[in-house]
Amino acid sequence: MARIIWADPAIQDLDAIADYIALDKPEAARRLVKEVLSAVDKLRKFPRMGSSPAELSGLPYRQLVVPPCRVLYRLEKNVVYVVHIQRAERLVRKEGLEIVSRRLARGLPIGFRERRCLLPGGGCG
Repeated sequence: MARIIWADPAIQDLDAIADYIALDKPEAARRLVKEVLSAVDKLRKFPRMGSSPAELSGLPYRQLVVPPCRVLYRLEKNVVYVVHIQRAERLVRKEGLEIVSRRLARGLPIGFRERRCLLPGGGCG
């Protein structure tokens, strides 16, 4: 089974999207966070289940689409690095992902943490 490691910016991305949705629909925001976490958790058993984003052709990133979000991740050996989450209709900006790639290649820290639970208040679902 693969380990899941979340980049701090990916957690912040999900928080920001959920916060915006929660302004009008708090329950929908909670449901979205749970759906994203559930989809990412499936990567433990099936780390290659995501598709390759068209705009990142030739780069080692994959994506899961959990409407209205895209979860971008990278698989290195037996570790899934969740690097970015964004609205599904937006194109991915390569610049930020390339910085992460260079830091990974050099073995430099990039704000990744293994998280067992990401729901607000420490609850796991």
